[in-house]
Amino acid sequence: MADPLDALRSLMAAHSPPLHALVVPSEDNHQSEYVSERDKRRQFVSGFTGSAGLALVTMNEALLWTDGRYFLQATQQLSDRWNLMRIGEDPTVETWIADNLPSEAVVGIDPWCVSVETAQRYEKAFSGKKQQLFQLSSNLIDEVWKDRPVAEASPVMVQPLEFAGCSVQDKLKDLREKLLKENAYGIIFSSLDEVAWLYNIRGNDVAYCPVVHSYAIVTMDSAFFYVDKRKISSEQVQTYFSENGIEIGDYNMVDSDVSLLASGQLNAKNKAKVDTEKSSDEMKSVKIWIDPSSCCLALSAKLSADQVFSYQSPLALAKALKNPAELDGLRKAHIRDGAAVVHYLVWLDNKMQELYGASGYFNEPQGEQEIKSPDEKLTEVSVSDKLEGFRAKQEHFKGLSFPTISSVGSNAAIIHYGPEPNTCAELDPDKIYLFDSGAQYLDGTTDITRTVHFGKPSQHEKSCYTAVLKGHIALDSATFPNGTTGNALDVLARTPLWKSGLDYRHGTGHGIGAYLNVHEGPHQISFRPHARNVPLQSSMTVTDEPGYYEDGNFGIRLENVLVVKDADTKFNFGGKGYLVFEHITWAPYQTKLMDLNLLSPEEIQWVNSYHSDCRRILAPYMNEKEMEWLNKATEPISTSA
Repeated sequence: MADPLDALRSLMAAHSPPLHALVVPSEDNHQSEYVSERDKRRQFVSGFTGSAGLALVTMNEALLWTDGRYFLQATQQLSDRWNLMRIGEDPTVETWIADNLPSEAVVGIDPWCVSVETAQRYEKAFSGKKQQLFQLSSNLIDEVWKDRPVAEASPVMVQPLEFAGCSVQDKLKDLREKLLKENAYGIIFSSLDEVAWLYNIRGNDVAYCPVVHSYAIVTMDSAFFYVDKRKISSEQVQTYFSENGIEIGDYNMVDSDVSLLASGQLNAKNKAKVDTEKSSDEMKSVKIWIDPSSCCLALSAKLSADQVFSYQSPLALAKALKNPAELDGLRKAHIRDGAAVVHYLVWLDNKMQELYGASGYFNEPQGEQEIKSPDEKLTEVSVSDKLEGFRAKQEHFKGLSFPTISSVGSNAAIIHYGPEPNTCAELDPDKIYLFDSGAQYLDGTTDITRTVHFGKPSQHEKSCYTAVLKGHIALDSATFPNGTTGNALDVLARTPLWKSGLDYRHGTGHGIGAYLNVHEGPHQISFRPHARNVPLQSSMTVTDEPGYYEDGNFGIRLENVLVVKDADTKFNFGGKGYLVFEHITWAPYQTKLMDLNLLSPEEIQWVNSYHSDCRRILAPYMNEKEMEWLNKATEPISTSA
């Protein structure tokens, strides 16, 4: 395939006005973390396949910004025509533009793929040299991407109320109460998981995320859903929207309908509601709510500046606070998922011993271990496929929740490593194996990480694993007052590592969806300042995933999903109420990797209690051989062992 840079620069030069630079973000029209194949424009132009990054093309240079998870991958994938810009080490894209491009330079963007928040940040940085952020009428990447994948029309599916737990009518009622409180006449939703959650629908438009490419507009008396109408082919789904009073518009009509919303005329489309139209004078006194982090510049530009109420979406927190049915589904999904992980570990343990002569999951070899060179090889990809197969047999399985991180030895030190069939490593009994994986089930989304060794781990590996485990337990065991943010709790998971001068570069926890996106906000457990914005609340989900990564050697991470719940404390200082965590992930930790002398009696008790629960909860899913393995994997430990 010809390098698209040359064709792209020709278009930039011929544009009116000529473009000094073109910004190519990773995000789609909805500011999604994961995007469909046809929206991977940054990947197309740069060749870099990581999920996070931004490309900048000037007439003489091409630059790619990405974070520490992808430095090594980007170095391997970028041609010599590209410069890698390391986020956190190099200047931001807006700073680089301000410093390196001339005064009054024209910087092109597709206003559909850039959020209001990002555009405002760029414009502020460009103002000193009067550089112009120019909104293109078409995406230049699409003009040079001749074999761009076509848009598929996967059907919209209704999420059953037994799993959703709250009707569309109740969600709309709650939403309108929030609109009324803020004197907002209407609100625009761009985030795909928010639209899916609000209308209790799911889809297959983005790999790993059960969402539909769509928008929603809700006013005090109307609700609209903008989607490729080919996706609503069944009469049952059409009836569902009609019965809930949701008017279906074509995906591309959202542009003109936002203009109608701004003028108070959107309801005129529905003649039965024509009497609810507002005059232009009335519209000046009310607000249209947008979330600046997810609403694109193209839509916000349809609103006058004094109309815009720019604030975090009210659905972000509502979606994060799981209802009883969602929590019940998540607990059940994690039990089945834990059973699949144990099936996988039993299979993998047997295969490692059979093919490689490994001492196995439980036993450390005495003396040097003789490693076989089998005809049948286990690779990071082949074992990952096997794990997916075990999950696929579980009830309500709908697919994976993200690309599985299946990593051996030095590859495990790459935080978001993605194995490829032609380049992945073979499993090695002498090296640590880390797998971070999850699935989408009709009743919940899962995310689990375990780290194992099938040979003789070094004392250093044991010490590091135990430090990660201690941090994992410390966070899991926390009791904290209402109003506490994830930023305050992050230190609990890091302290055992800090005592040895170790740390990790990623956050400690993220929210997780109820058969929705595996990464969900607005809360998180992290050292980053953003984690100070939203306190943890009862019924939120959050992961507990500290780690340690030693470049060129190994990586360790342990991850469970937790539910925040009210604590039953002896006292209630300040009348705040206190919170604790409930873990809902079930799969054993490898005791062979633990240095028991580094664990306190309380931590040993925690491990034994967790393992006892694993045996009890997963037993119904095990056959006789698997149960023997699970019993051995969860035998009580003690410092005298």
